[in-house]
Amino acid sequence: MQFDRLRRREFITLLGGAAVAWPLAARAQQPAMPVVGFLHPASADAIASRLRAFHRGLKETGFVEGGNVTIAYRWAEGRIDRLPALVAELVRLRVAVIVAPAANEVPLAALAATKTIPIVFAVSEDPVKLGLVASLARPGGNLTGVNFFNAELNAKRLELLRQLVPGAQRIAVLNNPNIRSGAVAVQEVEAAAPAMGLRVQVVNASTSHEIDAAFATLARDRPDALFVTGNPIFNSRRLQLSLLAARHAIPASYASRDYPEYGGLMSYGTSLAEAFRQIGVYTGRILKGTKPADLPVVQASKFELVINAQTARILSLAVPPALLATADEVIE
Repeated sequence: MQFDRLRRREFITLLGGAAVAWPLAARAQQPAMPVVGFLHPASADAIASRLRAFHRGLKETGFVEGGNVTIAYRWAEGRIDRLPALVAELVRLRVAVIVAPAANEVPLAALAATKTIPIVFAVSEDPVKLGLVASLARPGGNLTGVNFFNAELNAKRLELLRQLVPGAQRIAVLNNPNIRSGAVAVQEVEAAAPAMGLRVQVVNASTSHEIDAAFATLARDRPDALFVTGNPIFNSRRLQLSLLAARHAIPASYASRDYPEYGGLMSYGTSLAEAFRQIGVYTGRILKGTKPADLPVVQASKFELVINAQTARILSLAVPPALLATADEVIE
């Protein structure tokens, strides 16, 4: 009897130890949380709303940052030349996916760094012409993503600006020469302007100081309106740009709704929130095992015209009723 009690006590002791050890062993056998590398040419505060949209897309596929996926952010803070070093850090981390939205230089830098890690991009030009994919339907390599067409909407945006400022004859184009898509935008505006009876003056800037200097030039030359090319560096300076345009009473058009939300006059372009949501969805699908080559490039189909009516009144502009009727949002 005493022997049985002893054996039973030993068994309970062993069982208790195993009960503690089993969860530890199970945890040790669980796969490590996947890491997504997020590479952007600007800063986190510049794209806060788009980051939320990206997280919504991830959540739609079952992934939540800090829950079952980790995101390693790398911000170039306006320094395009830093992209190669930043993406090299992500490659060394052996991330599962690299998210490369915004300027076309971002996915190009990522592709130069790795031909094996999946890359999800958002670009404003044809990704086939950029050399990112073999075709839109069958990307073929380690990249896929969204084409948000902003570079192809410049002529339309110029026409909308002319409708808002019908007496305009001279249009200044503020461009960042360090961003590839800027040259495309300038070419498209210059090509479209003569048919609208407009002359174009190009002013370059890539830093906050250069933006101030550019507006000093505009204050002296007094163009009738301003066309700001779309790029993430300007977007991170959207408050500065909106304030300077208001201070110098220059009607200005921008590529995304971030500007009229900060007091800019008007914007026309792709819904970047929707584009970033789609990037999140594709990132989640890749984390679940889908290959980029099997995910067709998404063609953006949601475009939005946003007008800040209060800014229009400050500039003594009467917004045509037809333009108000077509606007997706009028900010009062």
